[in-house]
Amino acid sequence: MNRACAWLAAAALSALPFAAQAASPGTPGPDPHSYANFDAVRVRHLELALDVDFRQRRLIGRVDLQIERLRADATELILDTSGLAIERVERRGRALRFTLADGDALLGRALRIELPKAQRGAGAASGAAPETVRILYRTSPDARGLQWLEPRQTADRQQPFLFSQSQSIYARTWIPLQDSPAVRATYRAQLRVPAGLRAVMSADNTQPATEGGRLWHFEMPQPIPSYLMAIAVGRIDAREIGPRTTVFAEPSVLQAAAREFAETPAMIDACEAMYGPYRWGRYDLLILPPSFPYGGMENPRLSFITPTVLAGDRSLVSLIAHELAHSWSGNLVTNASWRDFWMNEGFTTYLERDIVEKLYGAKRREMESVLGLQSLRDDLQRVPARFQVLAPEMRGADPEDNTTQIPYEKGRLFLDWLASQFGRETVQDFLRGWFDAHAFQSVTTEQFRAWLSSNLLARKPGAVTEAQVAEWLFQPGLPSYAVLPRTAIFERVDAQRAEWLAGRVAAAALLANDWSVQERLHFLDGFAAPPSLAPMAELDAVFGLTATRNAEIAHSWLLLAIRADYAPSWPRLEEYLQTIGRRKLVRPLYAELMKTAQGRERAQRIYALARPGYHPILVASLDPIVRPAAR
Repeated sequence: MNRACAWLAAAALSALPFAAQAASPGTPGPDPHSYANFDAVRVRHLELALDVDFRQRRLIGRVDLQIERLRADATELILDTSGLAIERVERRGRALRFTLADGDALLGRALRIELPKAQRGAGAASGAAPETVRILYRTSPDARGLQWLEPRQTADRQQPFLFSQSQSIYARTWIPLQDSPAVRATYRAQLRVPAGLRAVMSADNTQPATEGGRLWHFEMPQPIPSYLMAIAVGRIDAREIGPRTTVFAEPSVLQAAAREFAETPAMIDACEAMYGPYRWGRYDLLILPPSFPYGGMENPRLSFITPTVLAGDRSLVSLIAHELAHSWSGNLVTNASWRDFWMNEGFTTYLERDIVEKLYGAKRREMESVLGLQSLRDDLQRVPARFQVLAPEMRGADPEDNTTQIPYEKGRLFLDWLASQFGRETVQDFLRGWFDAHAFQSVTTEQFRAWLSSNLLARKPGAVTEAQVAEWLFQPGLPSYAVLPRTAIFERVDAQRAEWLAGRVAAAALLANDWSVQERLHFLDGFAAPPSLAPMAELDAVFGLTATRNAEIAHSWLLLAIRADYAPSWPRLEEYLQTIGRRKLVRPLYAELMKTAQGRERAQRIYALARPGYHPILVASLDPIVRPAAR
């Protein structure tokens, strides 16, 4: 038993008289996705001390929560937990009584901690020193917010790897805290890891390790919401690519990643010129193993990035522009609840396109905007009307239900429309003012609407009405007056696809056009019906589609291959689904396979092999698709 396990075991024994195993089910607080009573007591700072135990697949240690009583009569601190074993709660070395409410499948369990009555004069306005509550705990081996990888599941296949995914409500699976985006806190941490491994966090990663390289130290001086808490541990090397940017990755991936993302410093400069100073010190990138379920996660100071964007030609680096843009929209100014998610993602998609245009030109922006519109239209066909609005009612819903293209691309189209009415420079100036005025704050849709009325609509009365704004925010679909992107480039691709389908041109003639990745994606995604087998084979032979290592093109091709029942792609499909865990790329392939009896058999066979290596978030998305009877 290591040192941390020993003192936790002793602490657990001493805490037994004070801890009840369960209380009545918890009731959400001000945020419908959190039990926390942050309107009465608010966490301002965290101090973490954790051992990373790969054998047990657990984090073991403690967190000190500095709290402020916003109400002087508050005598209870309510926190969010999910799957955590709470060993002891104390204040100034003395045990505090606590209870864990009965569990909820979505929200987890409320941890209710009894606080002594506040001293006279305590409260938010009193200037009293913050109190500290210490919680000794350990995580569950199957915590949804953590993935523990065996060496064979990593790029180098030499050491295990751990990484977190706290968005949206999964920070509570590895830290007991107020897991709401409305609550922002600073933190410090120390992580003890096995010899030979490196730890990184969403914090300052420049401090050297101590205790022979096993104890790593971190500090995040700016207040962040809980969903931006992040940790990763593994065989990780680092390479500087700019004065403010380091790429972290497994050694075999590092050189390719540094080369692929070499233009990140230029992206930072471009966004600063448009939207104000970068306020986080450094902007680093961590390239994760392939099982990472998202394209990227905008953890401040250290974005987590999927390896599926390592295309070798920088054709997919708009994802880096997106995660960087979150440093303004999302991290700096944060949605106060998951109902307001569109303000994180719609604003960020708008900024992303601005960055892309600055670095790669207007045509690249046009193409990516049209591709985004196509994805949005696909989602508008399948997503219930409830989630087609920018600010949906989220009570009782899983925040993951709102992670469609609606908050991203419809939110971006809303800002595009405002730019068409007021001018892009005016909207850019407006957004910069929004970021400056609300820096390090969590905000609601209603706050933005009021700011919009006073600081943009008032500049040109009558150009945009409040009724139009309300239609964008609260009505499903797209307004009839939305300004939709177009590009003549894709119109030419559409014409050439039609010519090829009609047999008037050969596939080799299409190849001679030297299409960009965006054009190839549009070509593959634009078939009203799949081609027959002979044309599929011709495309494959000319473009090398089954063998392509570009993960986005491979996804579009394999989706088309499933629809066409193109057998030469089956080995590549099996390899793809067993080596990639990015939800955007994997989930549509399984859904398409499940539409036929033969495809269903293939999907279930592949899934049985691939599922153990998938992230819990992806498994939760795929089980209802591939294993509906098992639910």
